[in-house]
Amino acid sequence: MKPLHKTKIATLIKLSLLATASVTSGHVIAEEAAAKESKLEVIEVTARKRVENAQEVPVSVSALQGENLDAYSSAGMDIRFMNAKIPSLSVESSFGRTFPRFYIRGLGNTDFDLNASQPVSLVVDDVVQENPILKGFPVFDVERIEVLRGPQGTLFGRNTPAGLVKFDSVKPSQVFEGYASVSYGTEGAVDFEGAVGGGLTDRISTRISALWQEKDDYIDNMAPGFVQDDVLGGYSEKAARVQFLYEGDDFTGLLAYRVRDLDGKPIIFHANLMDKGSNGIRSGWDDKVVFHDAASRATQQVETQGLSLKLEWDLGDYDLTSITAWDSAEIFSRADVDGGYGAAFLPDFQGPGVILFPAESADAIPDHDQITQEFRLASNFDGPWNYQTGLFYFYEDLTIDSYSYDTLAGGAQNGYAFQNQETNAWAVFGSVDYDVNDQFSVSAGLRYSRDDKEFYAERVQGPFGSGTAVGTANPDDDHISWDLSGVYKLNDDVNLFARLANGFRAPSIQGRILFGNDVTVANSETINSAEVGFKSDLLDGNGRLNLTAFYYEMKDQQLTAVGGDSNFNRLLNADKTTGYGLELDSTWVLASELLATFNASYNKTELDDANLFLPGCAQCTITDPFVDGKGYSLDGNNLPHAPEWIANLTLEYSRDLGEGEFYVFTDWSYRSEIDFFLYRSVEFTGEALLEGGLRTGYKWDMGDNQYEVAAFARNLLDERVVIGGVDFNNNTGMVNEGRFVGVEVRVDFF
Repeated sequence: MKPLHKTKIATLIKLSLLATASVTSGHVIAEEAAAKESKLEVIEVTARKRVENAQEVPVSVSALQGENLDAYSSAGMDIRFMNAKIPSLSVESSFGRTFPRFYIRGLGNTDFDLNASQPVSLVVDDVVQENPILKGFPVFDVERIEVLRGPQGTLFGRNTPAGLVKFDSVKPSQVFEGYASVSYGTEGAVDFEGAVGGGLTDRISTRISALWQEKDDYIDNMAPGFVQDDVLGGYSEKAARVQFLYEGDDFTGLLAYRVRDLDGKPIIFHANLMDKGSNGIRSGWDDKVVFHDAASRATQQVETQGLSLKLEWDLGDYDLTSITAWDSAEIFSRADVDGGYGAAFLPDFQGPGVILFPAESADAIPDHDQITQEFRLASNFDGPWNYQTGLFYFYEDLTIDSYSYDTLAGGAQNGYAFQNQETNAWAVFGSVDYDVNDQFSVSAGLRYSRDDKEFYAERVQGPFGSGTAVGTANPDDDHISWDLSGVYKLNDDVNLFARLANGFRAPSIQGRILFGNDVTVANSETINSAEVGFKSDLLDGNGRLNLTAFYYEMKDQQLTAVGGDSNFNRLLNADKTTGYGLELDSTWVLASELLATFNASYNKTELDDANLFLPGCAQCTITDPFVDGKGYSLDGNNLPHAPEWIANLTLEYSRDLGEGEFYVFTDWSYRSEIDFFLYRSVEFTGEALLEGGLRTGYKWDMGDNQYEVAAFARNLLDERVVIGGVDFNNNTGMVNEGRFVGVEVRVDFF
């Protein structure tokens, strides 16, 4: 690691210290800000399935909402905009605008199969989104995003050992209101979103939200014999959400339907993007040019939909909640995976660099259904203790198709395999909160979970003459998750908290047998986690500083050997994984017109298994020890896509100007270097990345409406680094999005 004063994160930390010093150096600024009523708003979260002040919850939780959320998601960004915007959170994808992979405190899953299980759960409007394609639903008309770090198994169940990301949409109300915004930016990108809602009767209200994002193809293909302008890079995405809310005297019911339709192109693969012995982008690379021999056939279509019904009864001392939901996903994604043209056995026709063999494949979900049901009973006692208990059921039926194609024969199909997995899971859970006195409260929870899977895979047509194959697996397991936490109110402004928690991820199956013969099963992983911290409101409500320290040990961590010696994923369990670190959230009112935030995290992860070995990549330079007959040792390695440092800084300046308000908002996020795979290699080590954003605009009221015009930029410095790779053929890589600039017009009506 470089000395801290020489790294980019040092700059961000210094800026934070300067901001902090400007607040704490004297009472004048604080008193002046307080006099102008510039205090920070109270952030409410539902981390424990109750609406609570985030500063009083014994969980390491961060929230994105309001103008910060609007600025981050500018420029037609998909859900990956969250990467490095919250302490200990990373997001990446090898599919592009769909199939995001979340990592919290270094724990995640690099598996690119459509059956992949992840240790970070995504919950949208109280409904878990299990399949990775469901997790990519666009972000629009969202009230708040919460990130809960650490195991969340007691209240949120299996597959949350790392934590969860929780989205809450804006709900209907009796008040007529809405908004519409349209932006135009780089490469002709158009982004429209809007919502309208209000009361239909005295008891029924509705809200309709819509999104439309579009960008034309703008990347040219320059491969010999396949030259074509504007063949990749575009997309057309539409999504909508319709909600109806009934509010009775002691009963409410919320019916919601959401739908998504994406027609675009997959993420761009670039062959031999890194020169051997280097992890930098090779000279001469152009982000608007590819050298593919299958670019004309690249496509990605996604359709998802979901229907949910939330019923709540107020029974006086109790609240009874029922949440019933159905979700479905379909996808077809085809890409030139080797990222180049030709093959090594045609030495006069290959490039860029050495292409061992053509790799053109597609994955699809033709059928998918998910059904969930939760019943929850929560007390509302006036005394020192309260509790909640409930039942949960989960069912999923998933079919996956995998195809391979002979690129040199014009893309003729030469391989086909399918998978089917049926999952049944259920749980019973409960938690108790007890106020020992006015200063100290404790919480405890238990959850029993049961998970059963039935899996069948068959290779019908084998590429390269590999023939047919069949594989089956039927893993099942149960587990008791628990947590114990306490909050001590040191004074009116400072809360100390501590939390012990246990969680697990149910057994996983990997049966993408198109390119291999084995169906692999990973046993359940379990985690024990400890964290302590404090949450404070400072300077008479003009500052907020939260700090958490954590340590965890994971047993039998589920790992995915992605690629390596073949285009095939294998599951394995690591004997032990440890992690520890710090997380900082802070917000400061520097003046009545200037607001700053600084967030940072340090995560150190390590695999502890002397018997963990894997084969290596095709053409890269691996730095791990090699043992004959076993492969490369992973013992002591950090986890993939687990940056040690994440930092984020925002500054917002606003002032009255004329009949309205002028504002400038800037944000800067940093993540340190990462490994793409379980082994360490020179080429597949992602460089540190610093990205900045800027948004400036003017707001004014006219009649019953508020208007806004703005200009914005994402990745302001146009910093480009390799963010992912494909290792079984050549040193193929993917690059982060370049600078994006645009303008936006918005109207809010009331």
